[in-house]
Amino acid sequence: MIVAELRNVTKRYGPVTALDNVSISVKRGQVLALLGPNGAGKTTAVRLLIGLSYPHAGDVRVFGRDPHEIEARRRVGVMLQLGRVPETLRVREHIQLFSSYYPNPMPESEVVAIAGLQGLERRPFSKLSGGQRQRVLFALAICGNPDLLVLDEPTASLDVESRRSLWGNVRSFLARGGSVLLTTHYLEEADALANEIVVLSKGRIAACGTPFEIKSRAAARRIRCTTAWPVGEIEALSGVTSVRAEAGSVEIMAANPESVVRALLNGDPSLSNLEISGAALEDAFLALTETPAQPLEVIA
Repeated sequence: MIVAELRNVTKRYGPVTALDNVSISVKRGQVLALLGPNGAGKTTAVRLLIGLSYPHAGDVRVFGRDPHEIEARRRVGVMLQLGRVPETLRVREHIQLFSSYYPNPMPESEVVAIAGLQGLERRPFSKLSGGQRQRVLFALAICGNPDLLVLDEPTASLDVESRRSLWGNVRSFLARGGSVLLTTHYLEEADALANEIVVLSKGRIAACGTPFEIKSRAAARRIRCTTAWPVGEIEALSGVTSVRAEAGSVEIMAANPESVVRALLNGDPSLSNLEISGAALEDAFLALTETPAQPLEVIA
């Protein structure tokens, strides 16, 4: 079941086309991640889906309705990249205030549990750490008991521990049957959370599919090994796209790893610690966004 979608949407800002005939959809119980460099159109897509903007062409639907309708907006929770709330209010007071805006809010105890705020309810917002503040903003996004949660760069500037903690909060929300639209610059985050990824580049869809499908779009594979071969000679091997030496080993990206490994072993019988792996999401992202985007059919 589709809960939110853009259908052949075009959005312009003066002479700049932010989205060019883009179609994406968020399915029930799914995390859809929007990836792309700055200016790719991610924020424009979010603004359209939460009713802060109108398309110049195409259609936007949230639970089958215009996202500007109150019936649709009540079912959507939003956590924007830059969120500010009064510093002097306590955590519980924030939750109670935001819950009062909705006809059927989530019980306070559930909000606290899902957002991981147990023990912090009486603490003023000004006394919270960065990660705790983000969890409060997450709580405010879910306190209306939404069916769709829109997270725009939710872990920007957080340390690794806080980021992973928020991932756990997202998974708790999904376990209740919710759906999530996520924009992020952290490729590891999209890989860890998303069921489907849409890569935007220059306002168009460069690729879409599962994390595995997106990673498979990167032609090169990664070879790691310890070898006496000089980096310059490895770079000269057929099929090698890049070589990086680090901590006594080398990392090689190659389109034909089998032939590269054979050449390495023939030239250096003492080669050790050999490891071959598929491309990471970062490799696929760079491969997809460094070239002009082509219109592709969305993978259902």
